[in-house]
This record gives sequence, C-alpha cells and structure tokens, in this order.
Amino acid sequence: MTPAAAGGSIRAGRDDDAAAYIRLIGDAWAEFPGVVFDVDAELPELHHLASWFAAAGGMVWLAERDGQALGMVGTRPLGSDRAWEIAKMYLAPSARGSGLAQRLIETAHAHARAAGAQRMVLWTDTRFAAAHRFYEKCHYVRQGAVRILDDLSKSLEFRYAKPLTGLVVDMLDGAAASSAERRLADILVACVADGASVSWRAPLAPGKARAFWQHVAAGVAAQHRVLLAAWLEGELVGTVQLELATEENQPHRAQLSKLLVHPHWQRRGIGRALLGRAEQAAQRLGRRLLTMGTRAGDKAEGLVRQAGWVEAGCIPGYTTDGNALFFYRPLG
Repeated sequence: MTPAAAGGSIRAGRDDDAAAYIRLIGDAWAEFPGVVFDVDAELPELHHLASWFAAAGGMVWLAERDGQALGMVGTRPLGSDRAWEIAKMYLAPSARGSGLAQRLIETAHAHARAAGAQRMVLWTDTRFAAAHRFYEKCHYVRQGAVRILDDLSKSLEFRYAKPLTGLVVDMLDGAAASSAERRLADILVACVADGASVSWRAPLAPGKARAFWQHVAAGVAAQHRVLLAAWLEGELVGTVQLELATEENQPHRAQLSKLLVHPHWQRRGIGRALLGRAEQAAQRLGRRLLTMGTRAGDKAEGLVRQAGWVEAGCIPGYTTDGNALFFYRPLG
C-alpha cells in the first residue's frame, strides 16, 4: 500500500472489493438522470474485477481511508499500437478536490508505462463534464467521433487520448483543440510571463488566454488553420500553428505563428520538433512557402535561423517592446 496522504491510501484491488466497486460506480452514475446502473445485466465483471483486469493483462487499484472506499481506477492494454486504456475510474464525492484522482491516474499511468505503453486512451460519457475537465487537466485531448453504446442508458461517449512516453507532436482537430484550451492557455500565460513576444504584455490574464485559444479552435474546425501540439513524457508542453487563410493570390503560402514551449520544458528539442512537424504539415497541404515574424532577440529567432529560415528584413520599433524580424522558408 502506498503511504497515506490527502484523500487516502491506494492499494491493488481485489475481487473481494466488489461491494466497494459497485458502490463507487453506482453512486457516481446516480448523479446523472437517465443513467441506468444494472450490475448483473451490464457490468457482471464488477463481481470479480481484479481477475477481469488481470485476464486482460491489466490491473485495478482501490483508494481507501479508515476502511472506506474513496476511489478506483483500472488500466489494461488495448492490443494495438502499444496503447493502454484507463477504465473504471470513479471517485467518491467526499474525496473530490483532495488530489486523490490525480494520484490514482498517475498510478495507472506509471503501471502502463512500465509495461511498455506509448499512448493512453479512455472513454467517458458525454454527460460527465467534471470528468472531462479532469482528463484535460491531465493532458488528454478529445479524439475522433462520439461512440454510441447499445446499453440501457443509451450512452454516448467521448474518446480521450494522449501520448505517454517520449516527445510526440500531434495535429489536433477541432474537438481536440477545444479540449486542449485550458492547457494551451497555461502555456501561453507562462510564455508571456517568461518574456515571449506573442502579441500580449505580461501578465496575461488566463481568461484572455482562454479566449484566444477558443478563437484558434474555431479556426481549426473551419480548416483555416492547423494546430500542432507537443507532449513530452505525457505532458502537453508546446504548440505551433499554421495559418492557412492566405490571400487569393497566395494559395501556396502559410504563416507560421505562436511557436510556444512552456518555459519549464524549454531546451529539450521541443521547439525544433514543432518547427519540423509544421514544415512537414505545410508540405502535405501543398504549401511551398512559409513565413513568420518574431521580435528581434526572442528565442524563436535563434531557432528558425538554425533551422535554415531566411531573414527577409527588420522593422525597427514594430512593437512597443522591440524590433520585428521577418523570415521565410521555401519548401521543396
């Protein structure tokens, strides 16, 4: 058993914890009108959940304090693409806000990572809004279509996923961009506070940052821009955009903008990876020329110079805090 901490202790689940599993899930589902909880008809595995996860190659954990069950989580391999699934994660109302949910999911992540997982996936009912916010806080983003279940509750489920290991850059669709707003806003606020010249002065209010990313997500959904995000060891740490809505006589060009890496994660090759993936994406979209602007002396200047971008010119006093440099990059 892990050392006791706020929210209780976490131990490996057993089959004889069935009553605790049933209570945790039943109480959670009861919070939502129309959700039917019938163990024998739809969830018979709860009677022997540890064995059920073990047979799938996974594991389940139970959090408790003074003999009272406070939360649970399980994980299992999906059998393809080295992906593992987070499943049956529930928390008692009394344990919410204690940090226990974070400890539970980190326990499952650590187990999956040690078993060779490279990507994590989970499904969550579209009605469970608080759960969605928690998964997004844990650096998951929505992916793909909504799943329709043939169950008593007539459930619809969102798919969430994230890379778990290494440095991975993914392209986000509209749903993923929208679900990543909070984390991307955190990155933007931190970069502005660190001195990055990206249109705002420090301190940047979180609400203003969120509003910007909501605008970006709308542009992604409308296919006016491409949004790339970088994860390092399971944490969403950087981003860059390609603005595709160029003038009628510039269909061959895209504008690169908002190349951001959280200050805590800088100098680890993340910016280079984002820049390289942006160039690849532009080529696949038929764009033959990339352009961008940055403040003279910013970290982005050194990065694009090293990557072979060509300086087109400098405008002194372009912003209130410095000179602007403009670069271009011909693509093959």
